[in-house]
Amino acid sequence: MAVHEHKRLSKPNLKVGVITASDSRTPETDSSGQLIRERLEAEGHTVAVYEIVPDSAERIASAVLEHLPALDAIIVNGGTGIAARDVTIEALRPLLKKELEGFGEIFRALSYQEIGAAAMLSRALAGVRDGKFIAALPGSTAGCRLAMEKLIVPEIGHIAYLLSQ
Repeated sequence: MAVHEHKRLSKPNLKVGVITASDSRTPETDSSGQLIRERLEAEGHTVAVYEIVPDSAERIASAVLEHLPALDAIIVNGGTGIAARDVTIEALRPLLKKELEGFGEIFRALSYQEIGAAAMLSRALAGVRDGKFIAALPGSTAGCRLAMEKLIVPEIGHIAYLLSQ
């Protein structure tokens, strides 16, 4: 079956969790989390969980594991860079049963077109655990917008369909 035929079978109305990894953001200042929620809801998905957790690998992993069983997907934003407090990738990679290497590769290629060589500093990733999609995006609102508009929103329903097979 060709990709456009698969997309015809995309699952609508997904239940998605949004987790912001940050020591400094609050619900009022979390513009990246807000953007992710708005983009998902605009596509007819339900944001069933929204949480801000500290930049702690243990807390990030715990939040994902706690919420994932009741969701179709989780999107984590923040902590994907190279600073000492950036531990989202270390928290999530061990949880993934399958990593979607193309997600990070394409994200960095698209990001390079917008911000140049600094795109190589992003460690954005995506993968699968227990038939659910998990993505880790940068904390920057521009990075989240790019990932949501070019990668996640166009494919999340298709991914959910494939994982349900």
